[in-house]
Amino acid sequence: MKKVVEIQQGRIEQKKVTVLQDLNVTISEKEFVYLIGKTGTGKSSFLKTLYGDLPLIDGKGTVAGFDLTKLKKREIPLLRRKIGIVFQDFQLLTDRSVMKNLLFVMKATGWKKKKEMEQRGLKVLGMVGIEEKAYKMPHELSGGEQQRVAIARALLNNPALILADEPTGNLDPETSEAIMQLLIAIANEGTSLLMATHDMSLVEKFPGRVLRVENNTIREIESMGNFNPFEVRDV
Repeated sequence: MKKVVEIQQGRIEQKKVTVLQDLNVTISEKEFVYLIGKTGTGKSSFLKTLYGDLPLIDGKGTVAGFDLTKLKKREIPLLRRKIGIVFQDFQLLTDRSVMKNLLFVMKATGWKKKKEMEQRGLKVLGMVGIEEKAYKMPHELSGGEQQRVAIARALLNNPALILADEPTGNLDPETSEAIMQLLIAIANEGTSLLMATHDMSLVEKFPGRVLRVENNTIREIESMGNFNPFEVRDV
């Protein structure tokens, strides 16, 4: 199986302080992987490294075919065309319609022909089940619908990898489950997905590989049976 993410003996710094080290992480095609850990342990730093916002200081690392140790500033937009990012707070532009939110991203990532852009926009909205909301404003949508728009936006460029940072954090349990089912379906279609979360009830209900950030590194949890989910919840 082709590796979409492969990091060996990696180290990540923030402001010249080591945040994560001894990183050995692989994610293959079609994999759905959870990233768990307390706030401040380095989850966001790891995600930022994967999309080129923080450098990989030591070791080896590739994401979607890009070498993180040799990544030049001008190559970062090219890397991000291969990666979709879904945030907890949706990050939609509130002054324009759903379709115009999508067109804005496509224009920024090199799309030129408006008709093709609109067709792609409708297609990804259809993929997440809200094609009929294309010309609504964000404030006219529910939280779950706004997150579906954010997922559609992440799918625009047929990414090899989607990074979802607490995508259910602002949603009620029923809506969270619907979003999870959608994300897993996307992974099953071929897009690898790494999801940072604190919601261990979702991890238990929708099993997948689990990577835990602790003690300045990332380890895979072999069995959820011996794992106390409450240990990773913030108090």
